[in-house]
Parts: sequence; structure tokens; C-alpha cells
Amino acid sequence: MEKQLYNPFDKFYFDTNTCFLSGVKLEKPSFYPVFPEWILKEHNIGDQPFKMLDESYKNYSDLKLPCSPEVYERLSHLDEQVRIAFEKGYAGVKELDKVTLFQWISKWVYGIIFNEIQVGIRQQLLSGEDMNFSQTLVHKFKNLHAMLQSLIQDVEYETVLPFSILVYEVDNPENTYNYRDEINTLVYSLRIKNLGIIACLQDNGANLTYHEEILSIVKDQKLHPIQFEELCGRFFYSCYLFNRLPDYMISSIDDRFYIEPMSLLGVNSRPIFDNWQAKTYGQVIENFWKPWGYTLFEIIKDPENPMSFIKDKDQSFISLEEVKKLLKE
Repeated sequence: MEKQLYNPFDKFYFDTNTCFLSGVKLEKPSFYPVFPEWILKEHNIGDQPFKMLDESYKNYSDLKLPCSPEVYERLSHLDEQVRIAFEKGYAGVKELDKVTLFQWISKWVYGIIFNEIQVGIRQQLLSGEDMNFSQTLVHKFKNLHAMLQSLIQDVEYETVLPFSILVYEVDNPENTYNYRDEINTLVYSLRIKNLGIIACLQDNGANLTYHEEILSIVKDQKLHPIQFEELCGRFFYSCYLFNRLPDYMISSIDDRFYIEPMSLLGVNSRPIFDNWQAKTYGQVIENFWKPWGYTLFEIIKDPENPMSFIKDKDQSFISLEEVKKLLKE
């Protein structure tokens, strides 16, 4: 009989007596922090409030995952491996294996999802109403969870990696910590130390192709924070425009699992991304550029050529020093 990966969404096992990753029943659960402890300590945010989707608040340090001893050990090893890379800054993180970085980010994002679902289940029990959960989100989260099990299972990705991850050198101010995610579209960004990371956790690399032109302009360049945030805005918006629901064929031979992405084209004749709307894009960028105070009107004054700090009118890269002059730093 073919082995199966654990699926907590089958019967909605999100209690504290079941390991979140392996499904093992726990007599005495260990709880692993969702946010990396070294980040909580370094930026003194453990006691700061984290807003949940139901408008309630928890402290960052209160977001945790119930683990078996094996899973706790694997997560500790992963965190330590990534922490050491981050100590070396951009150069260290750039050298990290992409799957390792994906696992680290996925634990973080899925950990938030797990805690949000627990809150939703508690609300449902209190109200006596049936659990109303989007099947589209269940599909995405189930796949993310299956891929995260590569931490404890022998998993091989067939044909293409199911994610897009970008790492850039960024001229950040000292003690920078700027984290964002969008759970519905599974996109994540982190600006910290002298680097920035953008991750689309379930797009089969489609966003890399979609942004091929701008990525060629920023390749190997050191970015100003406003340039990195512009890049984040572009990816967060394109993940919103991404109109496919990726599916994966998961099979096993002996103790090895194979995850193969199904074609995004399928029988759908629509383009993979919906049409780019200048106003909506401008609203996204306005949010990402809040520290610099640019308004939507300024950003899309010329809708055909929205404001950019990455490229000039000739589509050439704007250097870090030139950006500083434009911003009058």
C-alpha cells in the first residue's frame, strides 16, 4: 500500500495534543515558537501584540506549534542553520539551499495559519455554528503542509520547484525588521539586517517568469529599501492576480515521496495572471511606501508609467546613490 503524507485538513486536527506536522498523538506536547526566537530577542518583539484575523491579539511569543520530540528537534536544527546564515548577512542567506529557506519560511507562515485556524475553531464551538472554511484555502494550506513535511520525510520535487524565492542585498538602516505576509495568496517578505527576501510559496515559479523584465534589471544589484519595497509590492500584487489553483501529484516509492506540480495551463485558456490595473497596483505600492509618504496620486500620475525607484524612463536601473539623491537622504 502506498504511503500517504499526513493531512490535518482531512478531519481538522488542530488541537494541542496532535503534532502539527506529523500527526503523532502527544502525551506531553512540546511547543515550538512560530516566529524564530532569535528574531524575537534581537528585535525585542516577543511581548508585542500580533493581530489575528478575528481582530483579537496575541503576543508574538504566544504563537506556537505543538510538536513531537522528533519534529521539535528538526525545527530547532532548521532554525539554527538559518540563524547562522543570517549572522553572515546577505552573503550567508544567498548561499542557503532554496528548499531549506522554503522550509523555514513555510514553518513561519503555516504556523500563523495553524494558530488562526485554532482561533476559528474555538469561535465556532462558542457560537455553535458550523465551521465555514474556504475550500480553496484548504487546498492551498494542505499543499503547503505537505511540502513542509519534507522536514521529516524524504521528499523530492519533480520537474520544477513549487515556489519562488528571491534574496537581495539591501542597504537597510541598523536594526531593521520589516515582515509581511498575505495568507490568502501565500506570499511573504522579510527585510532585515542587510538583506531582503520575497517568497511566493505556491506558484510553481510563475511569478519569476511574470516579472522577468524587472528581475533582469535588479539582478546582482544592491537595493535601497524603497526599491526592495517596490519589488515586494509588485510580487504581492501579482500573487493577487495569479488566477490558478496549483495542484500536485504526490506519490511514494518505498520511503520516498515525490511531489510533481501539475501544469498551470491545463484546459484553461485564460492567461495565468489577470490584467494589471494601474490604480490597484498604485494602492499596493502606496502601502509599501508608507515610510516615504508617497500618495496614490503621485504614484499613478502617469498611469502608463507609474512612479518607480527601480528603473528610469530608459528602463535602466537607478543606482543606490541616485535613489538617495532623489529621496534627498
